[in-house]
Amino acid sequence: MANTYFTEDHEWLRIEGGVATVGITDYAQEQLGDLVFVELPEIGRKLAKGDTAVVVESVKAASDVYAPVDGEITEANTSLSSDPSLVNSAATGDGWLWKMKLSNASQLDSLMDEAAYKAHIG
Repeated sequence: MANTYFTEDHEWLRIEGGVATVGITDYAQEQLGDLVFVELPEIGRKLAKGDTAVVVESVKAASDVYAPVDGEITEANTSLSSDPSLVNSAATGDGWLWKMKLSNASQLDSLMDEAAYKAHIG
């Protein structure tokens, strides 16, 4: 079973075998509104926690999505290039943004579980 973590910036991570699949939460996509464009990260790009990894544009605004932990991009969800609305319809499923190989798994300890995230967003 994969472990899922959440950040205060409304990203989720699902960890499987040292690789994190990252996306934005349902709460975040609701705040953004309908997405019209997703700027995907380059494969092989190294990210430090807090770096801007992806830019999502909605009818309302453009928003940065940050790297929740240190790691290297191993895959980007290319389906979003032609269908950014997948993030709206399936934020925690088919609307994932990128996958990254973790550099420092101990960083996961500073993230929230689902119960803590639900409390965070009220």
